[in-house]
Amino acid sequence: MRVRGGFAAVAVCCCLLFLAACSGAWNDPYVDTAAEQRTLYMGYTATPNHLDPARSYSANEVRYNGQIYEPPLQYHYLLRPYELVPRTATEVPEPVLLDEDGNRLPADAPDEAVATSVWRIHIQPGIRFQPHPAFATDDQGEPLYDDLDGDDVAGIDSPMDFEHVGSRELVAADYVYAIKRLADPSVTSPIFSTMASHIRGFVAFAEKVSAAREQLQAEQGENAFLDLSAIDMAGVEVVGRHAYEVTIDGRYPQFKYWLAMPFFAPMPVEALRFYSQPALVNRDITIDTFPVGTGPYMMMTNQPNKRIELVANPNFHGEAYPETGEQEDREAGLLDDAGKQMPFISRVVYSLERESIPYWNKFLQGYYDVSGISSESFDQVINLSGSGEASLTEAMRERGIELQTAVGQSIYYTGFNMLDDVVGGYDEQARKLRRAISIALDYEEFIGIFLNGRGIPAQGPIPPEIFGHQSADDNYNKYVFERVDGHTVRRSIDDARELLAEAGYPGGIDPETGKPLVIHLDMAGTGPAAGEQIAWYRKQLGRLDIRLVVRNTTFNRLQRKMNEGNIQLYSLGWLADYPDPENFLFLLYGPNGKVEHGGANVANYDSDEFNALYEDMRILPDGPERREVIEQMVHIVRRDAPWVWGFHPRNYTLNHAWLGNRRLNTMANNTLKYLTLDGAQRARRRVDWNRPMVWPLAAGGGLLILVVAPAVLIHRRHQRRSARGG
Repeated sequence: MRVRGGFAAVAVCCCLLFLAACSGAWNDPYVDTAAEQRTLYMGYTATPNHLDPARSYSANEVRYNGQIYEPPLQYHYLLRPYELVPRTATEVPEPVLLDEDGNRLPADAPDEAVATSVWRIHIQPGIRFQPHPAFATDDQGEPLYDDLDGDDVAGIDSPMDFEHVGSRELVAADYVYAIKRLADPSVTSPIFSTMASHIRGFVAFAEKVSAAREQLQAEQGENAFLDLSAIDMAGVEVVGRHAYEVTIDGRYPQFKYWLAMPFFAPMPVEALRFYSQPALVNRDITIDTFPVGTGPYMMMTNQPNKRIELVANPNFHGEAYPETGEQEDREAGLLDDAGKQMPFISRVVYSLERESIPYWNKFLQGYYDVSGISSESFDQVINLSGSGEASLTEAMRERGIELQTAVGQSIYYTGFNMLDDVVGGYDEQARKLRRAISIALDYEEFIGIFLNGRGIPAQGPIPPEIFGHQSADDNYNKYVFERVDGHTVRRSIDDARELLAEAGYPGGIDPETGKPLVIHLDMAGTGPAAGEQIAWYRKQLGRLDIRLVVRNTTFNRLQRKMNEGNIQLYSLGWLADYPDPENFLFLLYGPNGKVEHGGANVANYDSDEFNALYEDMRILPDGPERREVIEQMVHIVRRDAPWVWGFHPRNYTLNHAWLGNRRLNTMANNTLKYLTLDGAQRARRRVDWNRPMVWPLAAGGGLLILVVAPAVLIHRRHQRRSARGG
């Protein structure tokens, strides 16, 4: 039967709608066609502030830098305890100990006999930097892009937008240049003060750089580029095309851990010279936004308020998947790819998600491959046994979702700015104010409300599984906790009120104003949970009749305020850079103060007693003597209370079944290269999980036909009558 006119059009439209509904997921957020390719999809909630490896010191930045930059060492992906292995180095170096006359000493020489430790690092030959316009040259070998102006960069949003790129071999001088940048005052590296106390000639080099830059700018203008290659540092030396030495004052065994961090990744001077051009700086194309490395990935897109994209580096020198691991790794199939060349995934797309619920929903739909577990979703995902053992709910298991858990080597805490006139200071009244606040901030309640029990109340700065950790069972913080019926419990709010009165604020009243004491807390929270946490903080201090003003801001803005010391209380976390107590105790070491020295000591805590013990502790090997020194240090900071010690989180992460070789490694920051992906399985699951509900369309189309068809028939009859009448 022939269908005519408008009725035919309606029928065709309905059929097309139905066919479209059956062809795939309508809600796919990705406009590309990479769903079945080797592309990993992840989300992020905090935008990176620094991608310059000399300046970057945040977990939300190293997740990118760790894939792009290659320091000489890395952590074995599977072995526990964590073990350092070569990355670009040929082997893990051991220091040569020398006395004052330069004579070699045995490894067990007494500390007082060791004048210097010399670390020689050998680099694998043949490694090349990623393709980049900084290396592009003309026929005479001169840089192609060394004199760019505004017209040259019009329409350029990324270094990859330039027509020509080049590369060159990685050499030892690139590692030496990177260390020199750590000392350059214009870089303001957060580890300047730490390295100044260890690397020979570090401070003297900084002074020479300042003088050289001042002279150069006076001669050539403030935009003149200073090449650090021409300025010598006593403690860093190139000793061959693929070898360099770092000289440490005295003994410092922890230096090997720093060699696995992006701070000590190579930096080609060509990239810095290229990025120093004002035309690029004005377009925010710098080493802080577009890294240049030798790693398995390179940055293709950096739109921090929308999307960040990494792609496989075509110049990557290659690396084999580990052939050793634990027995449980073999049983879990984590050694099935042993010996195969990495990386296995060719592209990584990170999308900005400001709130946890949309992130979670997209993970369930298969549009993100990895996810954490928010408090709102916890009961939907996790079953807890009577002993606290966590397992996935049946709904999650049916989707093939996998759970991994671990107690992280990290701490989340509330810190006091010790330079502040109200909450800072070292007299007994100031200590009692901080202790009162420490008791009032009930982190056991915080863990229960916001983390579903996924945390351990901290008794000091050192987390579990790090040498020197003190637990609530064997050595609790007596200033904040007490033992009741064999259990460690938080002291009562009455104890806190008594301390507050002794601190000079009876009933929470500020004697200078006659009004409630006002304290400001700075934090960087996002999503609905941030508002709930702000209310929790206010409630806790409200129990002391203290008025808490919470200034919630972006993490980048919080970093600026911390640098300026424009804070009283702040909420922050620290994830271990390396598995040693020094990496947590140095957060309270005076010469690492944030305001005066630009270091990682955001509290600006400075105790001569603590500092002296720290200097002894850092060179001691793990053992009874070192443990005793650490216990003394922890006692001092418990007494002074520069932090409310907070909690050590338990990490719960999820991934879909199509993501392989995934194992939590809280030390390594370069784990993307190990992952495999079954893109075809993901594509099928996405269609299954996102099938549109078609029957309303079909019903609507049928109803539309019933409504429109009579009108069409009447219109046709009218046309025929008109034709006959004519």
